[in-house]
Amino acid sequence: MITTWSSGLADAHMDEGILVQLGVLIRRHPWWWARTRLTLALLDRLGIRPPARVLDAGCGWGVTLESLERAGYQAIGLDVSRSMLERLDRPGRALIEADLAQPVPAAFEPCDAVLALDVIEHLDDDRAAVERLGRLVRPGGLLVLSVPARPEIYTEFDAIQGHRRRYLPETLSAVFAGSGLQVESIFWWGQWLGPVLQRQRRRVRSQPGEPASATYRRYLRLPPWPIPWGLRLAFALEHQRTLDRKLSTGTSLFALARRGC
Repeated sequence: MITTWSSGLADAHMDEGILVQLGVLIRRHPWWWARTRLTLALLDRLGIRPPARVLDAGCGWGVTLESLERAGYQAIGLDVSRSMLERLDRPGRALIEADLAQPVPAAFEPCDAVLALDVIEHLDDDRAAVERLGRLVRPGGLLVLSVPARPEIYTEFDAIQGHRRRYLPETLSAVFAGSGLQVESIFWWGQWLGPVLQRQRRRVRSQPGEPASATYRRYLRLPPWPIPWGLRLAFALEHQRTLDRKLSTGTSLFALARRGC
């Protein structure tokens, strides 16, 4: 069932053609597989275990949402794209249509954890979005937030996705000011991937007049087997070091912030 809090133009944040057309590609891509695995491991390590109530804000293709459900969490999906939510809708699943650039309702029962995975970089006012996300977290609960990192590797690929920016640890920390959330940790993910992206994205791949979804598909196209298996292995080898906060750089940053009691 879809509940509507507010309506917004999905294309203002990310080309909706990317969302609607590329779900199958995303679901088998190693990057999304690895991010979901890392997110569930973080929740477990922080003591947020099934049947805890978890909101997946910016649920998009539903990759993380479905993994939360399979793990036994009381999962709720939120997204600005009505089209994507209709594709995810099914009996017994809780979905919310909402634009995080607009206020959230005070009557919503706060969650044990709120996930905002690669969300705030799509919004002009990231601080306001974090403040709104914080209202959806119960006292003592946690906001898990991830963003693309390192402004120097911002490329056409970011622009196609609707990214306004990439972050450094200090700029990510700054978005929590006035949010009512206490940052517990900011750490890197994807250290091995940095040099790969720098080589891959040096040249422009868009073609005149083509839709953003076509260019995005070209960027995410995987080489033949066994290279996709090798990508999964690289993420797996870095998984524990990420959880232990041992990476010195990366292509993404995670932030863990707790709501005051």
